Amino acid sequence: MPTLKLSDDRFLEYFDNGISSTRAIIFHHGTPGHASTWASWLEPAASRGIRAISYSRAGYGISDRNEGRTVASNNEDIRALLDSFGITEFISIGWSGGGPHALATSKMDGNNGVITLAGVGAYGVDDLDFLAGMGPENEEEFGEALKGESAISAWMDTNAGAFKNVTGDQIRESFGGLIGDADKGVLEGAFADELASTFRKGLAVSFDGWIDDDVAFVQPWGFELSAISVPALIWQGDQDLMVPHAHSYWLEKHISSAQLNFVPGHGHISLLVKYRDQILDQAAELLN
Repeated sequence: MPTLKLSDDRFLEYFDNGISSTRAIIFHHGTPGHASTWASWLEPAASRGIRAISYSRAGYGISDRNEGRTVASNNEDIRALLDSFGITEFISIGWSGGGPHALATSKMDGNNGVITLAGVGAYGVDDLDFLAGMGPENEEEFGEALKGESAISAWMDTNAGAFKNVTGDQIRESFGGLIGDADKGVLEGAFADELASTFRKGLAVSFDGWIDDDVAFVQPWGFELSAISVPALIWQGDQDLMVPHAHSYWLEKHISSAQLNFVPGHGHISLLVKYRDQILDQAAELLN
């Protein structure tokens, strides 16, 4: 994959569909994840005449770690991507743990809107029980993240190996209690192989990106949702055991420009598979 050298000498890996335009979609993968999460979205974006770029957050794949990063500080890497390609207007699409990172870009110059797919809400706020309704694996993971980097690093060493080496045939089992019937229904065949590949690529070098995401999520994000003024389109299913739908209602409540697309019968992963074209159509509208 191509890489971009940043001003602090880190390297950031990315995919680019090569459309010549000063407007683009920037895709933010989940936790854990990799730029290749969005590989099947880049060509459909190109067919709409939209430039699309996905990247691996610091610490994932061959993107160098940026220890101590916050949700908001990730914008510095996004700015470097935008500037390097001469992009002056953009929207962000973020899935799962990419949701907060996509929302953070709403404060950047040139941002025309944000779309989040099953994006996580904030931890430690009075009006959202962050862990309620999550599968037991997430409860355990975030419990360790709250203890600090050393604790979550130890948890990763013990528990994350299943994802580092997962195959398509193994991926349903690897998710354990984090997926329901809707997600199990799409985790088969070519898509199961593709998603497993993104986990292997994202974790091939280390668990650092995953660790840093978890630590960032249990701290203040570094920006106020109430200050978001660009359109924020929120997608959520009611069978999501990774990011329960209370998170989407919380985001809608705190973002004045939010529009909630609540989809009964869908989970955390099935949204990514079943609603790609509708989401890209929304993206096209935001960029025009």
